[in-house]
Amino acid sequence: MTTIQPGLTGASHAAVTEDLLATHFGSGAVEVYATPAMIALMEAAAIAAIDPLLPDGQASVGTAIAVKHLAATPLDDTVRAQAEVIAVEGRLVTFQVEAWDSHERIGEGTHTRFVIDLDRFMQRVGAKRA
Repeated sequence: MTTIQPGLTGASHAAVTEDLLATHFGSGAVEVYATPAMIALMEAAAIAAIDPLLPDGQASVGTAIAVKHLAATPLDDTVRAQAEVIAVEGRLVTFQVEAWDSHERIGEGTHTRFVIDLDRFMQRVGAKRA
């Protein structure tokens, strides 16, 4: 975890397709880029920032997100997100996240991820199946 520090950034990009519209997600009745899709893009940017630095057998999981969706994006536009590490407290990593379409900033907020041991995590998940 010593390699994860404030200032690290990650990015993700997507084309706005029909499966990313609010009408598809059930999050609205307007055919624009869905808020849940924007959140997923922001999470992907955070993952890109830190997961490649984690040792084998570790990954990160999202634990909280607080974002504002500032502007609508139409079908066939492109969107991008950036996440910057702003704090590291043990295995808890906090990010500033932002998203843009081809015209303007469409989202902003914070996101936290927790670094996990994959084997232990999956054992706990598996116990819920019993």
